[in-house]
Amino acid sequence: MIVLAGGIGQRMGRPVPKQFLLLGGVPLLVHVLEKVRGLDAIERVVITCPEDYLDATAELLENHRFGARFSCVVGGATRQESVYLGLRALDGIDSVVVHEAVRPLATAEEFARLVSTPDENVIYGTAIPFTVLKGHEYVEELLEREELVNVQLPQKFERASLLEAHESARREGREFTEDASLLYHYTGKPVRILPGSERNIKITHPVDMVTSEAIYADLVGRGS
Repeated sequence: MIVLAGGIGQRMGRPVPKQFLLLGGVPLLVHVLEKVRGLDAIERVVITCPEDYLDATAELLENHRFGARFSCVVGGATRQESVYLGLRALDGIDSVVVHEAVRPLATAEEFARLVSTPDENVIYGTAIPFTVLKGHEYVEELLEREELVNVQLPQKFERASLLEAHESARREGREFTEDASLLYHYTGKPVRILPGSERNIKITHPVDMVTSEAIYADLVGRGS
């Protein structure tokens, strides 16, 4: 498993990277790692993080007693490069799960379902409940939302195919916002879409932290 924790939190306006922000008194990164701690099918977990926070991340792993299965490496300048470096660090692994430290509300059950799904390449996705238009200064095209998917993580891929796709993207200098689109573009291999959850939000802006606190409080209150 690759956990992307390479952001520096510019859009959050905080002095530390988002993965160290607290949700219910616990760092976002720890929330993610706790979901997979008991999942034996995940043999190794590599966290990609900024070089300046490598020691702090390693200390976090030690303080929470995550053990030898969990390690951290320096991430790249972009999300895509961080995934690539994580894939390189997991040499010898057949299948890899990709997740983001800033998606702390994905559940242990969702990780387990992803891993147990027999398809080699699997993602979570939700329907888009609003109208989407293509355009810049003016409307250029109407997109049918019934044909669109809001892509979520975690995602699972056959490692060799994903690595090959990343290497092709590097040669061409192309950037993708996530890995299912990158894999599909370069390999055309089928990617299974599992039904996702509206609570599995990505924390990007300060308002997302407020929303995640409300979701987390509701989950704790219901014993979830």
